[in-house]
Amino acid sequence: MTRSIRGMCPLLGTPAREGYMGRHRTRSQNTVLILVAIIATVAIAATPTVVQSLPFGLAIQGLGDGVTTNAESLRDIRVLAARDSDLDRVAVTLDDQPVTTQRDGGRLVLPPLKIGDGEHTLVARLPNEIPGLPDAEVSRTFHVDNTAPELSFQPIEISDPRKPVTLRGTAKGADKVTVQGEEVKVNEFGNFTATIPTPPAKIEIGAQDAAGNRAAGRVPVRARHPGMRGVHMTAVAWTAPALRDPVLQMARDGLIDTVQLDIKDESGEVGYASQVPLAKEIGAAKNYYDLHGVVEQLHKEGVRVVGRLVAFRDPILARASWESGERDRVVQNADGQPWAGGYGEYAFTNFANREVREYNIALATEAARAGFDDILYDYVRRPEGPIEQLRFPGLEGTPEEGIVDFLAESRNAVRAEGAYLGASVFGIAVNRPTQIGQDITAMARKVDYISPMIYPSHWGAGEYGVADPESQPMEITQRSLAAFAEKAAGTQTVIIPWIQAFSMSVHYGRDQIRAQLDGARANGMDSFLLWNASCKYDPADLAP
Repeated sequence: MTRSIRGMCPLLGTPAREGYMGRHRTRSQNTVLILVAIIATVAIAATPTVVQSLPFGLAIQGLGDGVTTNAESLRDIRVLAARDSDLDRVAVTLDDQPVTTQRDGGRLVLPPLKIGDGEHTLVARLPNEIPGLPDAEVSRTFHVDNTAPELSFQPIEISDPRKPVTLRGTAKGADKVTVQGEEVKVNEFGNFTATIPTPPAKIEIGAQDAAGNRAAGRVPVRARHPGMRGVHMTAVAWTAPALRDPVLQMARDGLIDTVQLDIKDESGEVGYASQVPLAKEIGAAKNYYDLHGVVEQLHKEGVRVVGRLVAFRDPILARASWESGERDRVVQNADGQPWAGGYGEYAFTNFANREVREYNIALATEAARAGFDDILYDYVRRPEGPIEQLRFPGLEGTPEEGIVDFLAESRNAVRAEGAYLGASVFGIAVNRPTQIGQDITAMARKVDYISPMIYPSHWGAGEYGVADPESQPMEITQRSLAAFAEKAAGTQTVIIPWIQAFSMSVHYGRDQIRAQLDGARANGMDSFLLWNASCKYDPADLAP
């Protein structure tokens, strides 16, 4: 031990050599050497305790010295000691006031600190176990700023969702601003601009200051639908010249300006060779028409293209899902079996299911990206029937709320691809929303237009005070559409009704179609969509 000490301590000089000092030490000299050795040994033995008690044995994590932060960020502060046993002796103060901490494994956790703006000091102190030696102490002096940036902007009005828009706003006090997740420059006054190639229904803005305070905003992008005069065509009908050519001629003659072409129909078939993975997986994707080719053809003719997408009546997806064990995708009856009603064994998919929603939105955005001007959802509802006899796995809230949430999600996605979004709705939904899950007022806030299916043949006697609706097409159309206009009042939503161009118990021709159009015009509605399941239309019905 003496040799080791002599090698380490300069007080002992170099190792002993044979010579004068080695042979001629006095007794007093030997005594001094022994005392020095004892002192050195004690110092070495004490060193670990001293080191552990020094500041580098104590640390504050999650808070830098001299930083500007906010009270929320102070939740991440942790105090650590070189030895876990020392944590029980650590005292923490904030502005000289004690802070009660809790052990969390090998660290101390601070409680949520209610702390105002201004300069503050946090100190962690570990008393030294050796009397006379200083305590270990670590401190952080910091500035608190709890004021979030102030965002201001104006709603955006557009006339064409396929054209870029420029957003201008102010983020007072912000150091960083993002628009649609992308950082934009902010000048010294907090002003910023951003150009969005194809704006969604709502533009997301985020702002953050140096202290970490955040603010967020959503800029509504308002786009009033330009209106249309169109006819319904199925995917298969479009492949038949005998059905397609008369429709094209009606467009050339100025009788219509829009063709509504099915994207996905009531059978669950997708009319073109969709690249959506689930459509391919379940065999729904067909090749009746060329997606890009039909859009190009109609646009060259000056015709708008509306894609009808039957959302939740989807036997192909329902059957494939049930048989593969994905049963939550399917609307069920009270016994947990597939709901059928009058539509067949596998009829309705579950609008509350995330995968079902994503499938429909993926088809909608695929068509919009290909150039469809509108996406018009049909069967965007729950099945008819007592609600207590139906099960929608995963549904939170009411069916009406679930449908509205789906439409809101869809519009943002569809608008981002440059298309408008519409929803076809039952006539009875205007005053009986819970029967099929269609709340017209709530839906009107999430779509660009509502298309009520107010076919006179579908109303019961006495509706809206009309004795025989099928024989009184103008009266029932005018009164029912007035109710829809009232429900959509105060929104940007346009009402574009479906007009009955087919016969049931009463023959419907030019006079009956014109009567419905007159009933719509009485409410200031000049747009329309003609429905005939066979896709046969007589130009004379629309001739001036």
